[in-house]
Amino acid sequence: MIRRLLARWFASPLPTPLPTPEPSATGSPRMVGLHDAVLDGWFLNATGELLKGFAITADDTLLDVGCGEGVATLFAVRQGASVIFTDSEYDKVRELARQVEAQSQQANLGLVSNSLPLPLAAGCASKVVCMEVLEHITEPEPFMAELVRMGRPGAQYLLSVPAPMGEHLQKGIAPDSYYQAPNHVQIFTPERFAALVEDAGLVIEHRQASGFFWVMGMIFFWASERAAGRDPGGAVRDRIQAPYPPLMESWARTWQDLLTQPEGLAIKQTLDRFMPKSQVIIARKPLATGDTP
Repeated sequence: MIRRLLARWFASPLPTPLPTPEPSATGSPRMVGLHDAVLDGWFLNATGELLKGFAITADDTLLDVGCGEGVATLFAVRQGASVIFTDSEYDKVRELARQVEAQSQQANLGLVSNSLPLPLAAGCASKVVCMEVLEHITEPEPFMAELVRMGRPGAQYLLSVPAPMGEHLQKGIAPDSYYQAPNHVQIFTPERFAALVEDAGLVIEHRQASGFFWVMGMIFFWASERAAGRDPGGAVRDRIQAPYPPLMESWARTWQDLLTQPEGLAIKQTLDRFMPKSQVIIARKPLATGDTP
């Protein structure tokens, strides 16, 4: 499938590529994945944008629902923002609270919660982040309503879920538990994802999809675990730690080498459109009085 796609790509006019990135230092699959994300507009330290179009300042209070390792929370802390972060796993909240306390002088709050409902006042946040969480939720509509309740009028939202093609491709490779509660119980088409956001009362400002690197990385992870006779029981990316399987290490080197080629970035962008790992929406809560979701 990938070979056919590349053959079609090289047979067609080349899209105008962005400037070729500087080769990154050789690193782990997670570091190569981070470099890949930066190419997609994530973690723009110079402008304070967690994702291009989603800027965080010292005047913001950011709510990070399903914070995991806290990449969004810690980015916001570095911008001087106040943060509220929640996760259903106590250990993750405790470790993130330790890091936040060491880096921030603001008033911050960490909560262990399944978010239905959050024990917070309505309108507590000017920025709301919920990344790779909605696919775990049996009833996403009331969960989304709770996210909207947390944002003040004019609040901006950064939301992401897995893209459907990558999810379907992993079926039969990933263990069955990966598609059972509390793991991935929802698969969102782009249309369903947008409808969930808009029906909750938010206005979509930006959409994008990317992450081919991680679709293939997860497939190599599952294949390695199966070959070793292990069932990781629904592993997610923040649980995949060093030492990485040799297949994942090899894939990371291959992807890194691709990005150093003259047309490497343009090829990446084509593959991201063809088979993204995640789909992202930036949205905003209306300002007008009475425009309640």
